[in-house]
Amino acid sequence: MNAVAFDLREAPATPDRAPPPLLAIEGIDTFYGETQALFGVSLRVDAGEVVALLGPNGAGKTTTLRSILGLTPARTGTIRFDARDVTRASTHDIARAGVGWVPDDRRIFPTLTVARNLAIARKKSRFRGWTEKECFEIFSALEYLMHRECENLSGGEMQMVAISRALLGSPGLVLFDEPSQGLAPKVVQDVMKTITRLKAEGVSVLVVEQNVQSALEVADRVYVMNQGAIVHEGPAAALRSDAALRLRLLGV
Repeated sequence: MNAVAFDLREAPATPDRAPPPLLAIEGIDTFYGETQALFGVSLRVDAGEVVALLGPNGAGKTTTLRSILGLTPARTGTIRFDARDVTRASTHDIARAGVGWVPDDRRIFPTLTVARNLAIARKKSRFRGWTEKECFEIFSALEYLMHRECENLSGGEMQMVAISRALLGSPGLVLFDEPSQGLAPKVVQDVMKTITRLKAEGVSVLVVEQNVQSALEVADRVYVMNQGAIVHEGPAAALRSDAALRLRLLGV
């Protein structure tokens, strides 16, 4: 895919209007070859908000994240981040604009040390920058792993590296794809606490998660997907408190 440059300068403020969503997806259709995976998907993430994207396996949740990142570009519709159209932007430019990613398989470099993995991740955007010291404050064990090769880390330690790597890219929005996958319950709790911490620091989060209860505990709003389409949108509190609605939409 050819890289498409776009203007990284701040868009001028519009007086007397509510700020636009940090992320706004409008009616995207995404395909793998000739097979359509997303059908008119629309969602938004506001500044400082945690949004959960839930649904069964194969519903299109990861494809939605991949479309945001430009890894599987939307064929139709628009994706705007920080008031700029990034629908046709390269993945590199989207990351530089302030979108961080914590993929489900971590995707750290296994033969490099933790320190080297983090050093590679450093980027500047218009959003707040993070330091290694601040990452150590979130993950106290990380400081003592800096000189270890990543192939020798546990799943939970790899997740610490993956999240810290995303933060060192100065994100305004972090996309989490199945952050609890393969982790012990205590580590899952730590990851969810980290998401809450990011919100307190003003970082927006869009999280795809199979652990419905954990996702609902940290989310402000929820979208539910099925067969490539959004079938429900609403406050997370409604799904937390309404067992019948939760069972109907998510089977839990």
